[in-house]
Parts: sequence; C-alpha cells; structure tokens
Amino acid sequence: MVQNGTLSPELAIQVLVQFDKSMTEALESQVKSKVSLKGHLHTYRFCDNVWTFILQGASLKNDDGQESVGQVKIVACDSKLLSQ
Repeated sequence: MVQNGTLSPELAIQVLVQFDKSMTEALESQVKSKVSLKGHLHTYRFCDNVWTFILQGASLKNDDGQESVGQVKIVACDSKLLSQ
C-alpha cells in the first residue's frame, strides 16, 4: 500500500505499531496454554533490539499432542520498546 501510494510510510508504521500492541495485549490476556518447542538452532541474530531465531526439524508439543514442522522462525523484541 505504501508502494502504490495508498498509505504514507508514517501511517503504515503507526498501523504496524498499533497491530503489535493489540497482538501483545491479546496474547497476554487470552492465551492460557503453553507450548514446548524443540529443534536444531540453525541461525540466530540480534539487530536493532530484535532477536531472530530459525530452528530446523522443529517439533511443537502442548497438552493436546505433538506436531513436527520443518522450520520455525521466531522474531522477538522487548514489548516495552513498542510503547515508545
């Protein structure tokens, strides 16, 4: 939408930040289950206060069972940084 001129870059950033805040609030208040994650750590990096992990041959395990997946990408940042 930014590329075709529908949204300005500033408005697009505001929308993404609001989405991240809403998602964080929903995860904190509504999600009650826990998941265990195992796999081979293929890549990790830390850039601009954001961690990125890529796991291969991963499996997710919760109370309902276990699911094997080929690759998992986890992107994590400090939620306090979203409110700035």
